[in-house]
Parts: sequence; C-alpha cells; structure tokens
Amino acid sequence: MPPLDGGLEAVVSFTGHAFVASRLSADDLTDLQPDGFGRVLNPEILLRMAGGSGEVGVGVVDVTLVARGVGGGTLGHRADLDAHPRVQHARSIRHEVDVFSDETGLVTIGRGLAGRTEMSIELFDSSSSQGAGRRLIEAALGLVPAGEPVFAGVSPGNARSLRAFLAAGFTPIGSEVIVRPAGAPTG
Repeated sequence: MPPLDGGLEAVVSFTGHAFVASRLSADDLTDLQPDGFGRVLNPEILLRMAGGSGEVGVGVVDVTLVARGVGGGTLGHRADLDAHPRVQHARSIRHEVDVFSDETGLVTIGRGLAGRTEMSIELFDSSSSQGAGRRLIEAALGLVPAGEPVFAGVSPGNARSLRAFLAAGFTPIGSEVIVRPAGAPTG
C-alpha cells in the first residue's frame, strides 16, 4: 500500500495477514520474505523501510486494540498540555488530536492509520494506579460517539497499560509499528 499521510510508513499484522504501507514496492522487500505470520515485523524489513541515512525512526511494535465508543463523555478539554510528551507523540503520528484530562491523567484522541479514531492515555502519577488507568480509559470511551470503533496501540511490555485497556473492554486484533523513514517530517 502507499505510505501514510506525512510520509510515515507502517506494518499492520493480523492472524495470517499483514499490510505494509510504504514508499517501497513489494519487490523491494521480497528477498526478506515477509509474511502474515510475524516475519513482516523482522527488524531487517523495518530498517529497510526506514532507509539508511538521516534521521530515521522505527517505532515500537504495539498490540492493536479496539473497542467501541459509548458517548456522553465528561472529561475536560485541555489546551494547555501541548508541551506534554504524550501529546507531542500523538500529534507526530495522528491528525486532529484533541487532549482531555481529569485529575488522574490525560487522554489524546485523534485520527491515525487509515483515518481511524485512535486514543492514548497517560496517568499523571502511575505509582498509585489502583485502577486509575482503567477508569481513565472508560471515561475516554465516553468521548467517542456511541458505537464508533476506537483503536489503541499498547506496547506488549507495558503490562499494566495492556491490562487496563483489556479491563476497560478493548479487544486485541493484531499488531502494528509506525516507521518514520529518512526525510519524512517529524511533526
């Protein structure tokens, strides 16, 4: 598939299937034998997608999760968190990012891969979670219209976050990694 908006590239994997959005042709990757059973996430493939010179970035492999919005959310909109690293990261890979928060943490919601609605969260104090992540995710689902799919990418190594998304009703459907090739804009 062609690269994403802004020159970003991606690999999205499902059981037995994978999609590569890249400026490279299928012939450019054939020698590495990508497949839908995990080989498409081979570091050699991701590095080739990133290019060999300049500032390049291969993101982390995230579990792709999906849930449905419930509507009626009450989290407050925040225009004062633009400098927060979570917000900056969201805006580097998504469009139309809005930021919301309560006393426990912040939520970003924007348009990501294929125009889908994507969210991320970050607790202000993760040391005293006690279910705060799950509650923040549940509150964030209220910001998405009822029935509309909303996606999240969570690093498999971030077990606490993964458990919170699962507890809030998200279902794992695959994995994804975003690649910023040499020459692609950073924001």
